[in-house]
Formats: sequence, C-alpha cells, structure tokens
Amino acid sequence: MLNSRTRWIVRESNESTANKLAAELNISHLVSSMLVNRGLDTVEAARPFLFGGEKFHDPFMLKGMDLAVSRIKRAIDSQEPVLIYGDYDADGVSSTTVLMITLQELGSNVGYYIPDRFTEGYGPNEAAFRKAAENGVKLIITVDTGISGVHEAEVARELGIDLIITDHHEPGPVLPDALAIIHPKLPDSIYPFRDLAGVGVAFKLAHALYGQVPDHLLEIAAIGTIADLVSLKGENRLIAKAGIDRLKVTENIGIKAILKCAGVNPAAINEETIGFTLAPRINAVGRLEHASIAVKLLLTEDKTEAEVLAQEMDGLNRERQAIVQEITEEAVHQVERDFPPDANKVLVVGKEGWNAGVIGIVASRLVEKYYRPVIVLSFDMEKGLAKGSARSIPGFDLFKNLSECRDILPHFGGHPMAAGMTLKLEDVDGLRFRLNDLAAGQMRDEDFIPVLQLDAEISISEVDLSVLEEVLLLAPFGVDNPKPKISIEDVSISTLRRIGSDSSHLKMTLSNGEASLDGIGFGLGQLADHISPSSKISVAGELSINEWNNIRKPQLMLQDLAIRNWQLFDYRGARTISAINGKLPDGKKTFIVFDKKNLAEVELQLRGNDILHIRTGEEARAARIDGESIVFVDLPPSKEVIADLLDGKMPDRIYAVFYQETSDFFSTMPNRDHFKWYYAFLLKNSPFDIGRYGSQLARKKGWTKETIDFMSEVFFELEFVTIKNGLISVLKPTSKRDLTESVAYQKKHAHFALERDLLYSSYEQLRSWFSEILAEPVENEEALKEWI
Repeated sequence: MLNSRTRWIVRESNESTANKLAAELNISHLVSSMLVNRGLDTVEAARPFLFGGEKFHDPFMLKGMDLAVSRIKRAIDSQEPVLIYGDYDADGVSSTTVLMITLQELGSNVGYYIPDRFTEGYGPNEAAFRKAAENGVKLIITVDTGISGVHEAEVARELGIDLIITDHHEPGPVLPDALAIIHPKLPDSIYPFRDLAGVGVAFKLAHALYGQVPDHLLEIAAIGTIADLVSLKGENRLIAKAGIDRLKVTENIGIKAILKCAGVNPAAINEETIGFTLAPRINAVGRLEHASIAVKLLLTEDKTEAEVLAQEMDGLNRERQAIVQEITEEAVHQVERDFPPDANKVLVVGKEGWNAGVIGIVASRLVEKYYRPVIVLSFDMEKGLAKGSARSIPGFDLFKNLSECRDILPHFGGHPMAAGMTLKLEDVDGLRFRLNDLAAGQMRDEDFIPVLQLDAEISISEVDLSVLEEVLLLAPFGVDNPKPKISIEDVSISTLRRIGSDSSHLKMTLSNGEASLDGIGFGLGQLADHISPSSKISVAGELSINEWNNIRKPQLMLQDLAIRNWQLFDYRGARTISAINGKLPDGKKTFIVFDKKNLAEVELQLRGNDILHIRTGEEARAARIDGESIVFVDLPPSKEVIADLLDGKMPDRIYAVFYQETSDFFSTMPNRDHFKWYYAFLLKNSPFDIGRYGSQLARKKGWTKETIDFMSEVFFELEFVTIKNGLISVLKPTSKRDLTESVAYQKKHAHFALERDLLYSSYEQLRSWFSEILAEPVENEEALKEWI
C-alpha cells in the first residue's frame, strides 16, 4: 500500500442536473458536473460563466455610494485637495492606483498616501490624518482599509475632514462614524455580490464616478482581485477575466516593464502570472521598503523610470525570498522545539528581528507544513509589542476566534482564513493558550488532515483534448473556482521514473489498457521508491494540456497518489547482509530473519529497526504484521512457514530479499539418470576411493564434487552402499527402495524447489505466489496445500 498524503473528497454533483446542462449547452458531462459543483446549476447561470455575457451591477446599489460620489464631485469642482489613503499590499496598491487614475482623469487635485508597514502598521492612523489636515486636505478616501478605524474617523471629524471609507474586510461590531462607508458586507447591504476585493470596491466607486464601466482600469483591478485571494465568482470573475484579456495587450508602461523584467510573454498571461509573478513583486516592495514605489510604477508614463522601478522591485522580490526562507527555517525549529504540533492545534511563534513584512508568507509556509492555523509574530522589545500575521485552515475561522480575544488584541482585522494583529508581548502566551482552547472545542482530529477537493472520479478514456479545452472555459481559476482536480482509480503504470537535476520530480505514464495518460508530479520524486511496477495506482491532480514542439496532448499534474492494495518490492540479489540496508527506502519496516546464523549480522547492520526471528510455523502464525511493511531477509526453511506467516493477514508491503550466502541452484540437481549412471559406475568400481578420485570423476562428467558427495549420501541413507575411510562400497540390496525415501534427497529437492520458486523466479511469478496466500480464505486449506 501507499497512503495518500491528503483526504480525497469527491464532490457529489446532481447527475440529472449535470446531464441537463451537458445536453443544453452541448458540453461534456465532466464540465457540466464541474459547473454544478460550483453552484452554476442552471443554463442561465452557466452559459454566461462559460461563454461570457455577465454584466456589472449598478454601483449605486452599494450603500453610501450616492453620498460619496456627490462629495467627490464637489471636491473636483472646487479643486479641494483630496487624499487617497491606501494599503501596502497588492490589493491596496491596485486600489490606490485605480482611484488615482480615476480622479486624475476627472480633474481632481488628488494625491495618495500609503502607510509604512514598519513604523505605522496597517490601517488609518491619527498622525497621518493630522498631517493631511495640516496640508489642507478636507476629503480622505480610504481604499482597501478603514473599516476598523473607529478612532481615526473621530479624529477626522475633529479635524473637519470628510472621510469616505471603501473597504472589504470584515466589519466589526462598531462601525466608524464616516461621511460614507462603501462596503459590500455591511449588515444592511443590499448589494448582490458581497465578495469584492478592496480594488473591486474602488473599481465600483470609479464606475459610479465615470457613469459607465471603466474598462481601461480592469487590468489594474484584476491584479488586486486575484492577488487578494477573494472568491472568483460573480463580479470578481468578471473583473479577473476581462482584466487578464486587457493585460495581454496592455499599454501600461509600468506593467510592461515588470513583465519584461520577469521574462513574461504578455500573450501568455493568465491568473497564475498575476499570482506568482506580478503580485509577489508588488507585495515585496511593501514588505521590505515602501509600497509607494509600486504605485509610482503603475502610474508612471516615463519608460526609463518604469524600467528602473521594475528592476528595483525585482531585486526586492529576490531579497524577500531569501528572508522568507531564513525566517521559515527558524520558525520550524521553534515549532519542533517548543510547540510540537501534536500538542498544539494552533501554532503561535515569534521572535525579535523577524521582518514584519514577510511573516504572512512564513505563516502560509507553516500552514503548508503542519496544516494548522498559524500566527507568526515579530517582537519589538523596545515597545513591548508583537506584530503578527495569521493564516488558517478550513474549520477554524480566524476572524471569529480572534474576535473572542479582543481584550488582548487592541488592533486586528482580516478574514476567516487570514488576519493581522498587534498585541502586547506579555499577552502572546495568553493568546496562544486561548486560541488552542477555542480550537479544541471546534475542531476534530480529521480537520488536521489536509483535504484535496476533487471535482470528479474519471477514467483515462474520458480525457482528451476537446474535453480539456472545455475545462479551460472555467478559467480564470482561484478561490471558489479552483483549478479542476480529478482522481483516477486503480490504473496500471506503464512507465515510472524520477526526473529533474536532483531527481526530485516524478513522471509516469498511466494506462487502463485502452488509453494512456502522462502524469508529472513536482516534488514527488521520493515516492518512486515506494511504488512497485505491478501496482495498480490511484492518482489525483489537475488536468492540463502539454504543448511541446507544436504537439498538444493531455497531461495530469499529479498532486497526490495512493496504492490501495499490498505491494511487492523485489530486492533479491543482495550479496551481503549489509547491502540490504542501503537498498531499501526509508520508513518503518519489520525485518524477518529465518536462519539463526544471519541473526547477529542483521542485528548489527540494521540496528534500530524491528527484527523478528521466526524459527517455527507456530512463531510465524503468532506474528502480527497487518498493515506493516515486512522484509524477508533470508530464505525460509520452507514455503509453509511463509504461508503460516501471511495466512489471514495483510501487510502493506512485502520486500523480498531472500539473502543466501551460497546457492546450489546452478549446480547440477541430479535426476534419476544421474543416479542410475553413478550406481552402475560403483558396481563396476567398488570399492571406490571417493576422497581421492571423486573430484576427478566429477570433472569427467561435468558435475561438481558436491554432486558426487550428495548422490553418495543418498545411496548411503538408502543402504545401497557403505562409506568408510573415504571408500564407498556397494551393498547387495535387500529390497527395492525409491530415491525419495532418502532424507538428504528430500531436503535437497525441497531446497532446490525453494530457491527456484522464491529466489530465482520472475517478479510476476513471485507476486502471484504471494497473492495466492494473501487472497486465500482461511478455511480453504486444501487449495493452500496444493500450492505448497
């Protein structure tokens, strides 16, 4: 067996609904079931999702929009200084850029302000508002922030500043007293789509100000929407899909510069380009320096300036990667040493000197490694504060549970799956204890096993290019519209090998006898040693199209795999006991030794492993091996012992080594003609000096001396001859006796058969023999005897 690393959960779609969609939209059943799984179970909902035609909602359905638009237009008309107050991540940068372009094009006297992550932290702050008032600002518009700024709203009112908040983060129990709050999740909101990113809310404000959909801003809005990991349904999907199309032909000088710097072909841009190329570079600026650099890049109309800024951002991203790696290693060490996952359902770690700008990424890395909610904190010993970022797993709502700790969290905000906070150093241990206590009451053991959500279980025969091209109609992929994942159960492996410079990746070809499918698993190379060639394998992953040399073919990007039945691994041929340890893959195994003379060396060479010495059938029957990996180190005395060991049991894996110091298999096994000739020879030459002339006789016949000695021993046991002082003499037979009556003959013949069947058989023959035992009902003893 080979256990999967995750829990595979195949979504159950309504078959009749899926069939109806497939027929009416003329699409495959696989794609129709994926649509149903995503809640698109009517033709009216599914058709525009696949083929376009979705429309943006009226922005004035957002509460406060009319007040905000009226106030902003009044500021434009009177040329009042307006300040856009943003945030330092990709969503905040995109939001700031969208509103800056909008107000500049509408003629506003506008500027922007993004707080410093390190000195000011997240969200509006009083000092920044007071500075703005000193500069004559009478209108502040927040983007991607502000919903938690209750105190700052009071400060703005005190300063005579009108405050418009546009945000999408979870509203708290008390809302800021602002002129207008534009937020799709307000308790009394009637807006049809609640899951806009911060840039999506800014885009809706731009929509209202322009009086029409500002298509030219979609490419910027798509960056923040995809980067912020919001649901890619509804208007978010519309923004992302249309924005990606515009990015492919963008004229934005800054975006073109960063794409060139990253080596990206604009025509190949998709959601992954944003998620793994554009967003990390934009975020890196705010994490290590100041996010205004990124806003400047997106707003610039100077090609030279764009290239310089893009190079700076690229360098900061590489620096960010190195810092993340270093902190992650330190955090993992802290977890293993101080907060073992077995005893901590929520991991809370921290250290002085950890860069507060990257700890969110580190938290994500720890979630991937330990699959637990994680908070990573950067300690400021001078101020006595800890600033942190949190990431969660399904089943533990971060925002809800952090809200239970408001008394020790003076400043926090976020979503169910991600959050940020600041607290006193003295409260860190208390936060850890309280969150673990809350998790204990909410989460089950299985919640800590990663889940792999699958759209369908299919056969290889269902996979072809036309179906995969239909699957791509579901793009762009993201939250609530994940890349489709499927499983294929119990298929054969045609080829299997490691690839990559360090052999860390796995490539295989799967077959069901009618069709084949290539699969590649990045980072799964180590599993090659745990997959036997004859196993039926189950795989899970993402379907894709592999294009190489103008040839397009289906491919499965492997994410997990499993083997449901026992496996046989053939390691026969080991020349020494010590060679066994180097041949076998890592992992817990029970080493079974039959021959006592091998036991001492096995214990020496395999120290620290479980070693089981079996001498009798009774000991074999008593051994507990269900669900284990067992290694047959040497040959058993008989196949009956193996039958006794395995009968009625089911190990996960069998490693066949069957080490033997010497073998008689390739020496002559005398048949009846050999015995007949030798007996006739002895009749003519009795007495025969076997000690002196035995080797010479063996050479003459092309035998070995051991063959001569063995036949002589058989004749002696049958009382055909006497042997004394090396002389063998023929006796007058008293009765007719068969060779099989000789104990020596029986042992030799049995051992020869044992070597033939266990040591020198083919892999398929050996596997077949094991299969007969493992599959045999206990009561069917007669069939078992026939095999033996």
